[in-house]
This record gives sequence, structure tokens and C-alpha cells, in this order.
Amino acid sequence: MSSDARINNEPGFILHTYPFKETSVVAEVFTRSHGRTALIARGARRPTSALRGLMQPFTPLLLSWFGKSELKTLHAAEWQGGLTAPQGRALMCGFYLNELLLRLLARGDAHELLYDRYADTLDQLAGEAQGADYERILRHFEKNLLSEIGYGATFDVDADSGMPIEAGVRYVFQPERGALRASGQPGCPVSGQTLIDLAAGRFERPATLVEAKILMRTLINHTLGAKPLYTRQLLRELTELNPPG
Repeated sequence: MSSDARINNEPGFILHTYPFKETSVVAEVFTRSHGRTALIARGARRPTSALRGLMQPFTPLLLSWFGKSELKTLHAAEWQGGLTAPQGRALMCGFYLNELLLRLLARGDAHELLYDRYADTLDQLAGEAQGADYERILRHFEKNLLSEIGYGATFDVDADSGMPIEAGVRYVFQPERGALRASGQPGCPVSGQTLIDLAAGRFERPATLVEAKILMRTLINHTLGAKPLYTRQLLRELTELNPPG
């Protein structure tokens, strides 16, 4: 496909917008078949613009654009419907997902499975009322995201011996190597049972939920580098002010 081809009615979500010139915005969007894309929405800040009310996160859209450069021109957007926007704490969780996608996805790389999981995760967040449920939902998404971008961490095998992880043994997890028996080596401390649960995508055990959060944070920080996530800090402060339950 040529770089200046018109794209019509592509499913997508707004991840972030920022002002561009006097009346326009640049929208960073996550689309199903074209991945993360930057679009200029010309005139979208004008009160009479049909685009003005659509340039919002968590709104399922059908997007149409054209252009040769990395920054494309949006020429139409239509509300797709079918999804309830998250509110309250779930809204902050949604912004956390958006920041992860902005920071970890390269522009132009399609991630159709991840797109579907993102839409499903937003739906789950909007439907949950318990903080612990939010944590489980976020851990699932983080694991899927890391796998999708090529960080294929193996959680159920000892990186030194190649043997299966043992539930009753303590390990440390090193982002570059994997799980190692805890014998004075550096790494993120984690129980064997948590590693087994994480490999299977099970987050029902409270101890697993606590340790998986720390391990996922370690892996994401390793992937991101030095710059911290803004929304993660906001979520931490929100939790301290208003504990779940």
C-alpha cells in the first residue's frame, strides 16, 4: 500500500490530543489495521466543527485519513458506538492504558489482536466496581501488551536449569534473563506460585496479584527506560487518597 493511500472507515480510538496551530489538533490514535497513527484534525477546535465532540479518548470511532508524511490528515470521523466510557477510577485506568500504548507502540505497526484486547479491556473496566477487579484487568492487559511488542517473557521455566518453576520456591526475575532461584542474585523477588499463575494468566490469588503488579512494573520500566509513567503516579496517589473497598 502506498504511503499516500486514502484510508476509509478504519476502527480506532483516540489515545491523546494536543493543539496544532490556531484551530486544529493532532490526535494520536490506535487503529485496528494500521496501529498507532498521528492525524491532524483541521479546525477541530472550532465550536462549529463536527469533529470537536469526537476527539475524545475511549470513544469507538471509524476514522478516514490521507497523506504522504508521518503526520496524516483526518478527513472524517464517525462515532461507532457499542462501548460505555469508563468513569471514576476506571477512567484513570483507561488513561494508564493509553499512556502505555503511546509509549510502547511504534507508529504504523499493526496489532489487531492487541486492539481487540484494548477494546475489551475498556469494556471490562467500565463494567467493574471493585478496585481489585481493576488490578486483575490491568495485569492481564500489561502481560498481553508486553507479549505483543516482542517481550516474550517466560514465567514458568527456570532460566538457568530449564526446569519447570516450583510453586514453593522463591525466585528473582531478571528482565534480560527470566526467573532464577533466589540465591543472592539481583532481580525482582517473586514466588514460584506467582510465576506459575502469571504464565497461566490467573490473578485470583491475592498474593499473586500483589507480586504480579510489582513484576509487571519492573518489566515495563525496563522496556520504557528512565522516563516514568505519568498516569501510574496519578493512580498511586488516587489509591492512597481513596483506598478500594
